[in-house]
Amino acid sequence: MLTSIAGRSVVVTGASKGIGKGIARVFASKGGKVLVVSRHLAEAEKAADEIKRAGGTAAAFAGDVSKPADMEKMAEAALSRHGGIDILCTNAGIFPAAKIKDMTAEDFDNVIGVNLKGTFLAIKACLPAMKRKGQGRIVITSSITGPITGYPGWTHYGASKAGQLGFMRTAAIELAPLKITVNAVLPGNIRTEGLDSMGPEYAKKMSDSVPQGRLGSVEDIAYAALFLASDEAAYITGQTIIIDGGQILPESLMALEEMAVS
Repeated sequence: MLTSIAGRSVVVTGASKGIGKGIARVFASKGGKVLVVSRHLAEAEKAADEIKRAGGTAAAFAGDVSKPADMEKMAEAALSRHGGIDILCTNAGIFPAAKIKDMTAEDFDNVIGVNLKGTFLAIKACLPAMKRKGQGRIVITSSITGPITGYPGWTHYGASKAGQLGFMRTAAIELAPLKITVNAVLPGNIRTEGLDSMGPEYAKKMSDSVPQGRLGSVEDIAYAALFLASDEAAYITGQTIIIDGGQILPESLMALEEMAVS
């Protein structure tokens, strides 16, 4: 059991729903003091209240990860409410679909601004507090889409998620002397509000493409992030963990059909 985050100050962006909410909930259940960050204060407060009702420690903060001033205020909030920053989970992300022929420059910039630039700004804002602590853990929520796979309509999303990993590898080198690790989790298809909004047919097709035969849960991602944020993972940096139930493994649909036959 990983117990090394007990009492640690944890910042989770995009934490009012989906994977971010799952990360915040799991970290709080292990004794972390979580700052729930969302663009909308009411949603952040609702998620933080759920954590507190379950016996955890949480506070809410409203901020836009694409805005430097908001991220600086986020770091200040973690300092004032929880006494510092030990762990940062940069999870905030958006995934509006648009084919290249229909995508505008503004569409592209918006996704890159939130998903990639937002990762940079959140990390930059939290670095001074981690330096004062003498160590830190940063866990980036990337995706299999972009770094490994592709999906029509998500060129901007895929670019942002692949970009996160390029950023991560050099950031891990720069921050290693400060005893700050930077790693990433790469979720496959996870059952969240966003996936559910695509309808039951989409969810069925996605689960059918996974060798385990199911969509992942937010907890599946959260526990991988928990490991990377622990003292036990102190010697791991610049690395990725794919959490997809084996989704990227089959070379074709025939491989899944052969699995079913056997």
